[in-house]
Amino acid sequence: MKLDILAFGAHPDDVEISAGGTLAYQSQLGYSCGIVDLTRGDLGTRGTPEIRDQEADEAAKILGVKVRENLGFRDGFFLNDEQHQLEVIRMIRKYQPEIVLANAPVDRHPDHGKGGELVKTASFLAGLRKIETEEAGNIQEAYRPRLVLHYIQFQNLKPDVILDIGTNINVKMDAIKAYRSQFYDPNSKEPKTVISSKNFLESIEYRSRDMGRLIGVEYAEGFISAQDVGVADLMHLHSVR
Repeated sequence: MKLDILAFGAHPDDVEISAGGTLAYQSQLGYSCGIVDLTRGDLGTRGTPEIRDQEADEAAKILGVKVRENLGFRDGFFLNDEQHQLEVIRMIRKYQPEIVLANAPVDRHPDHGKGGELVKTASFLAGLRKIETEEAGNIQEAYRPRLVLHYIQFQNLKPDVILDIGTNINVKMDAIKAYRSQFYDPNSKEPKTVISSKNFLESIEYRSRDMGRLIGVEYAEGFISAQDVGVADLMHLHSVR
């Protein structure tokens, strides 16, 4: 299955928090989208990998993405090395996305910056014919996405591209709340974490509102481009009037 957009996340819920509105919106426009999680979030303070697997499946259905896979890398200890690059290359060649979304280039959690760099590196290497990968016993063809964008996570980074997500803030928040083990629940007996606070959950929505403010819309999500970005028609650009 060829996808238009393939979003990678170091942990289940990374994509939902930072690019869930984008995937929901692009899916509604008729584009095919998918998610690949690098780890199962094994080191997370709350929940279990099995619970997060179920939550990730539910969130994917809410967003309307076509596929979701998990590469099962070691949470906290995966590297941007040949072994891990080849696995990401295999996913890129399998789904041949036009656009790849990746973790933030730098962030509070070290897996985020590391994951973003891994996906960016693999996106380039996937286009080199002399790197061989297999899928279901077949040699894959070389393929390079035309654009890699990093979504913005815990740290406030300056975006290069801001996308109006329209009314999909509700879909985004529903997908995030599918991770009941991870986020705010006043009845939970699990240990408290930074992301389980009510403030963090509310901050996701007001960050989207603040991104929207920058371009004169209600809600938006921001991205940092891994390369120069061009546009075919200036009339497709807009800002605050």
